[in-house]
Parts: sequence; structure tokens; C-alpha cells
Amino acid sequence: MIAAAVLAALAMGCVLAAKRLTAAKWTHRAPHIGILLWQAIGVAWGLATIGALLAFALEPYGKGVFYGMAAMVTAPEYGGVESPHDVARLTALVLGLALLAVLIAVPIVAAVQTLRARRRHRDLLALIAREDPSVPGVRVVDFPAAAAYCVPGLKSQVVISDGTLSLLSPGELDAVLAHEAAHVRERHDLVLLPFGALRRALPWSGLVRDAQASVELLVEMAADDRARQRCCPKRLASALLRFGTAAVPVPQGALGASAAESVMARVERLLRPQSALPPAQRFLLLAASVALAASAPALWFLPG
Repeated sequence: MIAAAVLAALAMGCVLAAKRLTAAKWTHRAPHIGILLWQAIGVAWGLATIGALLAFALEPYGKGVFYGMAAMVTAPEYGGVESPHDVARLTALVLGLALLAVLIAVPIVAAVQTLRARRRHRDLLALIAREDPSVPGVRVVDFPAAAAYCVPGLKSQVVISDGTLSLLSPGELDAVLAHEAAHVRERHDLVLLPFGALRRALPWSGLVRDAQASVELLVEMAADDRARQRCCPKRLASALLRFGTAAVPVPQGALGASAAESVMARVERLLRPQSALPPAQRFLLLAASVALAASAPALWFLPG
């Protein structure tokens, strides 16, 4: 029962950590580290929750989760005891395997749907978008409202509308394009995919909703940081304010230049930048993230 108890404690600890992290402000000073910590919490919570259920179910084998599952396949008599399986353990086994299947299947389904949506949108862009000498390498669509987004992938594209060209000054446009280029370069779509998939799997969970919103904001802030290395932060802030009142929703599978609910937090951050986290604190947070992500799979090998 030791493995089950430790994994259950780790799962609860991840839930508490997630609640604290949704309200944390230090992540705005180091969005990349905040994203990494969120990823570590997600991995640890999923594997710890599944592991706790399976460790309890497989406790009669006394071999932990990993080797216990192997033993169950080769010795289905449940540790040599030829009697009906304990209802609680059987329930835990079914729940653990079901949750494992869901957490594997949902991201795969979400990825397939996203890839199909992007392929359809690229086909559409091939018909309606054009090149513009003023913005080389960018696809321009004839649309009066402000729109700017990227379609990530092996054939990534940055797309803006005629409305964006009319709305933004040259400096603001450069800032927005730098922001979109950061999304493409750092593959932020892959960062967001598992959180969106988890939201689909657990649509009733307020904590999952808050976690997804937090990661989405950190991803935008991370792109802002890359963009302001190439352009004036004030230009990006003014572009965000313009987009906050004029932008339209982006297509499925794309990443937009701004989200209305996060605009003011990002503008405040750009206009009043805070000092970076001290190197020692950054190192501790990175080490904690790596240790947390590795802890759950390691505990799967802990003897029952």
C-alpha cells in the first residue's frame, strides 16, 4: 500500500500546486519557466492519479505498478489467490486503466482534429490569400476587420487581414508579426495541445479550465518577450490595445495575436516590465519542474 499512498499524496500535491499556480504572479516574470512547471504538474498529476489507482488494485502482487501490471498479464489469478477479485481493487483497476486510456486517446484525437483543421485552412488560404510586398512572407486576406494569426506546423504561415494593415502603424505591425513569428518558432501550439485536450476530457473541472487559461496567458507573454527583443515594447502594447477592441476570433488550430481577456495584463507587463527572477530562483524552479515530472513515473517502479 506504500506505493498507492505515495502516488495518491503526489496527485493531491499536484492539485494543490495547480491551485496556487493559477494565482501566482511570479510566472509573469518568467513565463517560460511557468509553462515548464505547468507541464510538469500536468504530467505528474496524470501519472500519479493513474498510478495510485493501479498500485492499490495490484497491491496483492507486491511488485508495484509497472511490474504488477506485467504480473497480472502472466498471472491473472491475482497473486495466486483463486477467489473473486476484491470489488474495491477491481474498481480501482478499471478506473485506472480507463483514465490511462482517456489521457492517451484524447490528446491523439485532438491532435488529429487540429491537423485536419489546419490542412483545410491552408487549402482555403491558397485560394483567398495573397502576397503583399509591404509584408514579405506573410499571407494577406481581404477582410475588413483586424485579424492576425499563425497556422503552425511544418508549413507554418503567418496571416493578417487588410483590416490589420489599415489599423496598425508600421511599427505596430512589425511588433505583431514578431509576436506571431515567436509562436511559430517556439511551437506554442504543442504546448497548448495537451491542456486543451485535458479540458475536453474534464470539461466540468474549474481547475482544468483555470490551468488552460493560465498557460494560454503565459504562452502569449512568452511570445511578447521574444517580440520585444526585436521591436519596441510600446509598439506591441499599442497594437494589443487596438486588437483588443477590433480583433476577431482566429480559425481552429491557429494561434492569434491577442486574447481579449488577457490584453490588459499583457499591456501592463509590456509598459511596466518587472525585473527577471534571480538566477538561483530560476535554477530551483527548473530543478523542481524536472524532479516533479520524473517523480510519478519513477514511483510506478516502487514495490507495493
